[in-house]
Amino acid sequence: MKHLAVFLSLAAGVGLAAAPEEFSTSAGVLRLTPIQHASLLIQAGGKVLYIDPAMGSYDGLPAADYILISHVHFDHMAPAIVDKLRKPGTVILGPKTVAPSVTGCTAIGNGETKTLGPFVVEAIPAYNLKRGPSTGELFHPKGRDNGYVVTYGGKRFYFSADTEGVPEMRALKNIDVAFICMNLPYTMPPDEAADAVRAFHPAIVYPYHYRGSDLALFTKALAGTGIEVRVRDWYAK
Repeated sequence: MKHLAVFLSLAAGVGLAAAPEEFSTSAGVLRLTPIQHASLLIQAGGKVLYIDPAMGSYDGLPAADYILISHVHFDHMAPAIVDKLRKPGTVILGPKTVAPSVTGCTAIGNGETKTLGPFVVEAIPAYNLKRGPSTGELFHPKGRDNGYVVTYGGKRFYFSADTEGVPEMRALKNIDVAFICMNLPYTMPPDEAADAVRAFHPAIVYPYHYRGSDLALFTKALAGTGIEVRVRDWYAK
């Protein structure tokens, strides 16, 4: 895991938030491109996978072979962008609540695993433990939304989507690269995110979905753990 190679290169002519990152795997290079907020692009094995394509510009980006959607909130699900990226044969996975808004979405629920070409996708519960708009109501109730673990070439990539540091996150095993949300009031602050990350101890962690958060607190909280923190600008213009 410590030998994952990262190469930074700008995608010419495409308005991306940050430069792509490349990871070596047993099946070849996996290229991961931050788009904006919690939206990103994965390219590996000749296939194109988007996760939560909702924020940012998609002009000049390739059509999707696969799309994963975590839940229905506007910053994670945008039917118009999905329609822009889809092509004949595009496979779309998401919770059952996504299907009424995204044509052709196949439901995947918490705990389910599906294979998409060279990728194995596991749906991980994503929910609030205590935060919500009012007493007795949560922004993200348990059982409704997904995070995802995507495995390619023996490497496991975790995308938290919107969640607090729930037991299912803390119990994850053998995660090579994790993308962890943090923002208030909807998910969790940096110190809680770092505490959850310490529990499952990925080799590398990227904060994402972090608008308004103090990333220095997150980085400081993981100092000395052996977890490499990589901060990228997910909101660059």
